[in-house]
Amino acid sequence: MLNDERKNEILTILRKTGSATVSELAKKLFVSEATVRRDLIELQDMGLLRRSHGGAVLLEAADEISILVRMTENAEGKQQIAKKALEHIPTDFKTVFLDNSSTVLAVAQQMNLAEKTVVTNSLQAVSVLSRTRSINLIVPGGTVSPRGHSITGSWANTLISELRFDLMLTSCTALDTEGAYESSLDQREIKRTVFRRSAFRVLLADQSKFEQPGSYLLEPLAAFDMLIFDELSKVRKEALAGLPLIV
Repeated sequence: MLNDERKNEILTILRKTGSATVSELAKKLFVSEATVRRDLIELQDMGLLRRSHGGAVLLEAADEISILVRMTENAEGKQQIAKKALEHIPTDFKTVFLDNSSTVLAVAQQMNLAEKTVVTNSLQAVSVLSRTRSINLIVPGGTVSPRGHSITGSWANTLISELRFDLMLTSCTALDTEGAYESSLDQREIKRTVFRRSAFRVLLADQSKFEQPGSYLLEPLAAFDMLIFDELSKVRKEALAGLPLIV
């Protein structure tokens, strides 16, 4: 098991149990306790857990997983989504909003954004897109979230509420057949503001989102103009029949 895959599995275990000992994690992951301790130190440095005597406890805010971890999750599915998105999303836009998700970043890295105005609250997207001088890149000021590598808060929301977008590209923390959800209220508020200010709204998500917890409704799926998934089961396709699906 690779380093990043192992960290993802540790977080998955802790999301289910809340806490675990080093010994328990080592047995479940089939690695040494020394390896688990090193992983726990790195995850604590990311702000995702707190090491305790003999183990680790998941932090309450850790549902907003670091994008550095999320980029490794279902990478193949994200590339499938990016390919489909490039084939179907409108290309005649002038202004686009990119959220802080790893899925949207995978799409943005392959889009032709030359001479476009790009607004994003994703620090990772800023790092990648700022290398292209032909992009008019706008970043709202606000509070930096180390875990989400993003900017949120009332200041960011105020700036965004004064802009208009031709296109919104967003993902979410969780899905069910009725709606898209976020685990962070701050992220939900930013995205809802963008949603109201956008002419065409695209939701991009891999199938694993149907298995994740999310507390705050972003929007009903029927409210989006396009839904792009890597793949869906027959049951879910039937449940979402009539919606603007790209699978």
